[in-house]
Amino acid sequence: MMDKNEHSNIEENSESALHVLKGITSSHDGFTSSQKKRFQKKEETLPDVYELAGKVRAGERKDLAKAITFIESNLNSHYTYGQELLQQLLPYTGESIRIGVTGVPGAGKSTFIEVLGYMLCENGLKTAVMAIDPSSSISGGSILGDKTRMEELAKHPNAFIRPSPSGGTLGGVHRKTRETMLLCEAAGFQVILIETVGVGQGEFTVRSMVDFFLLMTLTGAGDDLQGIKKGIMELADAIVVNKADGENKQLAEKTKREFNQILRMIQPATRGWETKAFTCSAIQKEGINELWGVIQEFEGKMKESGMFEERRRLQTKEWLHTLIMEQLKMNFYNHSYVMTHLDDMETKAMSGEITPAQAVSDLFTNVYRHKEPFE
Repeated sequence: MMDKNEHSNIEENSESALHVLKGITSSHDGFTSSQKKRFQKKEETLPDVYELAGKVRAGERKDLAKAITFIESNLNSHYTYGQELLQQLLPYTGESIRIGVTGVPGAGKSTFIEVLGYMLCENGLKTAVMAIDPSSSISGGSILGDKTRMEELAKHPNAFIRPSPSGGTLGGVHRKTRETMLLCEAAGFQVILIETVGVGQGEFTVRSMVDFFLLMTLTGAGDDLQGIKKGIMELADAIVVNKADGENKQLAEKTKREFNQILRMIQPATRGWETKAFTCSAIQKEGINELWGVIQEFEGKMKESGMFEERRRLQTKEWLHTLIMEQLKMNFYNHSYVMTHLDDMETKAMSGEITPAQAVSDLFTNVYRHKEPFE
């Protein structure tokens, strides 16, 4: 038999124990605070921006790759860090020749770039390649993996290859290509080669960030010339007919002549420069040195006339306005009113209840009415 005191003590202990149990069972995940700390994701520690900038300037390829990763990242913390890094390196940019290479798939762009890049590296020129891969509609990642298609060049100590998914952006150019290019220049790369997917009118985007624009095509002009949009030809500083070897060589020469006839009737892409067509064989490594000579001649003439710097200033202005448009678009779609009402507006517009113009007017009116601070 228990006396009253013993019974009272048990009740106190029971009540005390129940408080502990209540504390445990009230947790939805069943973990104690000390256990939670072990499972919490550690806050990322970003490298010292001045230290990383110094390593990039020293030409450390691993650190350059790391810097580009920050630039390409969509995380807010990475974006802020990347912009600060870029600001540190900006005074050391602009000393390269930027070359865009475009053309239909199968024209041999990757092979041409590898051969040209390897030749430049062997001649002591540090060469960076930005290979813009088509993005998978499922994973969003690169499909082709240009690094695996330029094995010899990738091994060269003077080369740096950065494959990036296009992300579906206009012109097949990753949205951070411009900033990546600046980082490569700060790392001491004297030649920047940009290979694009080749998607027609979108190549205006490529033209807007390079000094020299090369259009690569194949033999068999004739009807094929009709398939090449005049707009793209007007962007080119040179056209090269690739795979001019073996039995195809004579046909390549014929195609070159036909292109040169057409080019006489088209206004050159660069004032003070005459756009011409050439032939080459990337496989046989023929005509590559001649094309490099054309690019050097172009650079010399444009710098002498002042067109080189004028084009770069205009490109920077265009870049600024592009970023403004991107920021406005992002702010609009991330606005709380748009996020909660866009689906409804789409439904009403598709059902004919309101016009698309009315839906847009409603969204913008409320965005302006409910102003939110920029991120």
